[in-house]
Amino acid sequence: MMLEKATKFTRRRLVQGFAALSAQAGSAWGDDAEIISFGGLYKSFGVLGYEFTDHVKSRAGKTVAMMGYMAPPLSVESDFFVLTREPLAICPFCQSDADWPVDILVVYLAKATPLVTAGARVMVTGKLEVGSWTDLATGFISQIRLRDASYRKS
Repeated sequence: MMLEKATKFTRRRLVQGFAALSAQAGSAWGDDAEIISFGGLYKSFGVLGYEFTDHVKSRAGKTVAMMGYMAPPLSVESDFFVLTREPLAICPFCQSDADWPVDILVVYLAKATPLVTAGARVMVTGKLEVGSWTDLATGFISQIRLRDASYRKS
């Protein structure tokens, strides 16, 4: 009977394993989907307004993925929802352009889809759009959004 040599877990092997998992997770969204975070959206914000980071501006029009929470939807099935950094109990979307919260992102789905329970953590992928835009159908105003998006619970 031959005993196999036990694998020694080192910090280096652990980091290599996480790197491999990250690469696999990214490829699940397509080769051009880069994961971005809420913390990396803005260069600065305050009473004088806010400015998107150069990185986010350079990704405009490209496919990205983001992790966050689905805000309470307006209906059970919809073609859009609000992605938030933290779970919310109320609609963060009903603000003016000047009051746009920096920790939300509007997600326009590729097709109407049943939405998950409010506060559920999701991974979203879609084409990034940056800049003020008013949705003519709802009157909602957004500063940043994902188009032709899809999501999955995480």
